[in-house]
Order: sequence, then structure tokens, then C-alpha cells
Amino acid sequence: MEKEQAMQAFENAFGKTAEELFTAAGRINVIGEHVDYCGGKVFPAALNLRCNIYGRKTGENKIRLAFRGIEGVVELDINALDSYRALKIGNYQAGVAYVMQQKGVVLVGCDLYYDCSVPFGSGLSSSAAIEVATAVALYEYAGVPYDKVEIALLSQKAENEYAGVNCGSMDQFASAMGKKDHAVLLDCSTLSYEYVPLKLGDYRLVVANCNKPHNLVESKYNVRRQEVETALKTIRTVKEISCLAELSPKEFAEVKYLLSGVVAKRAEHVVMECDRVNKAVSALKSGDLEELGRLLNESHYSLRDLYEVTGKELDTLSALARKETECLGARMIGAGFGGCVISIVKKDAVDGFIRRVGTAYAEEIGYKASFYETSIEDGITVSTL
Repeated sequence: MEKEQAMQAFENAFGKTAEELFTAAGRINVIGEHVDYCGGKVFPAALNLRCNIYGRKTGENKIRLAFRGIEGVVELDINALDSYRALKIGNYQAGVAYVMQQKGVVLVGCDLYYDCSVPFGSGLSSSAAIEVATAVALYEYAGVPYDKVEIALLSQKAENEYAGVNCGSMDQFASAMGKKDHAVLLDCSTLSYEYVPLKLGDYRLVVANCNKPHNLVESKYNVRRQEVETALKTIRTVKEISCLAELSPKEFAEVKYLLSGVVAKRAEHVVMECDRVNKAVSALKSGDLEELGRLLNESHYSLRDLYEVTGKELDTLSALARKETECLGARMIGAGFGGCVISIVKKDAVDGFIRRVGTAYAEEIGYKASFYETSIEDGITVSTL
């Protein structure tokens, strides 16, 4: 939505003019999937697909929410923020406000209009973008200083404890801390991070949505977390570790006999994916894009065969991408069970890639994939309208 349209929509919803614009980014994760909650390193980047919040401080005892494409206004009583967990629309915002209030922030009433270009259920983390942008808006209106890491952590806490999604820290961290033209190498066990230039030369990252939405609360996401926690508990009976990510592939091979069935498969994915992250960052730094593409392919195979979070749509979309001669590698990103695939594609071949892969996917699955023109941007922005 253009800014003028969003401003008009705000006025239609609330009867007054928006005064500020707060934004936070959706994200891709170049590599390192389903390892953030296992203490691993991940490699996300913030996108130009964003949650834009047009806002106005009211000073009343309520936070009013309106949304592009949805009729009506959701009203949150600042004195009853614990009572909105069951909301289908507005529970993420209520969760952020509640966690901030529990931290001692005195919230100030405001009107917020949400114009989100991050597609919902896509694996590009629309929820994190919404949470981070909401936290920024509420902190700004409360007049309380904040830092971006704090924003990321409280947004994660809201999703874990209020919305009921047991996610790790990666999505919110990338949304808040993203830097233009860089990916973030984030150690999820320590929150130490390094910005790495995302230099792809003659290649581009193409993001394709399989258009099978996922729902993390209702999916097997939380089950996967339980399975890797079971693996960790078992391995700790013979080896002192704080998280699965501490194990090298060699060390895991020495203790794998303790595990069986799906628990063994889940743990193996985590350990090998952590190893792939380190190799991928080295490949990117040295300009070895073919190796980076190979590692993306390996990541997808592991997510398909060991972690089992892909499904027909993601497998078909990524396989069609890998068949293209100008594609170095492709893999699903996000929690899985629907969502997106990223591919490294030669710049002058992108249009043909999208046309051929899109046509073949629609023929195989029965409906179309969506392709996005993306760029790597800053995470949070705040501006006066």
C-alpha cells in the first residue's frame, strides 16, 4: 500500500491523522534452520518486505489497532492486557504490550494502523516484524529508551509466553538488528553477532512462496522442540553440554548410539546444520558461491529427510529450482510445513527462472507460487510523517 493510501486508511479507521511511521523487517535465513532454539548459529538478513505501523499517540487508556484488508478496529484495554490471548487478530500486539508492561514500562494509549507487506504464513516471519514494530511504537510513545536487542528479546518472549509459539530468538533478532546489504551471523546461545556483507556478485537471492500457509501453533513445530530437548537430555547423561549446537559432527557420532528413531534424526540435523552454517559463512567470505549453493541444497535435504518439516509443496518448489542450470542452490526457509524457498540465481537468468519454475510448480501442485523481488535492508526504522 502506498503511504498516501495508508494515511487515508488510518484516518478512516480512527478519525484523525497519523503522525509517525514505525517499521520492522521480515527476514530470510540464508542457512541455519531449526537450530536457533538449540543454541546454534544462524545467518539471517532483513528484507524490504516489512510491517509498517502508522501511529498517533492519544494518551487514552487503550491501544486501538486497525489492519489493512480487515474491517473494524481492535481495542486493547491497557489495564487488562492479560485478557487478549485468545484473540485471532491482535494477540501478538497485546502480547508485546503485556510483556512491556510486566517489565515496568508505563504504556501510553495510541492508535496503530498495520500495513504489512510480509506475506502471512510464508516463513518470512511476519509475526516477528509485527512484534518488533509494535514494541518500537509503544516504546517511542512511552518515551522510554530502548535498544534493539532488548526489543528482539521481549518480542520473542511475547511470542513464546503469550501467543504460545515456542520459537527461538532468530526471527525477532533479524527483524530488529538487520543491516542493509548484510546478513547477521548470530550465536543464539550468547546473542553475540557479526555482520557479514551479503556479496553475491552476478547472482541474486530469489524468494518463492509455495502458498501453502502454515500455522506454527497448530503445526508440529513445538513437537520438534520437544524431540531435540529429549535428545539433549539423553546426551547429557554421558557428555556435559549446554545445548546440541556445542557438538561437532565428530562428537555427535560418538554419542549417537544413545539415541534412536526420530530423536536421533532430529539431533543429527541440528548438529550438521550448525556445521553447515560455519562452512557457508566461510564460503561467502571467500566468494565461493558454488559451495554456498551446495550447502543450501544439503540443508534442504536434511530438513526434508532428518527434520521432516518440508512437505510436497516445498520439496517440489526447491527441486524445480535446483534443476535450473543458472541456480546454484535452493532450500526451504522458516519453520516449514509451508512457506518459502530461497534460491541463488544468476542475475540475468532470474526472469526465465521465475517463469519456468512458476509454470512447472503450478502444473505439479495445482496452484501458483508467488515470487518476490527482495533486497536486504535495515531492520527498524522510525520517522515522522
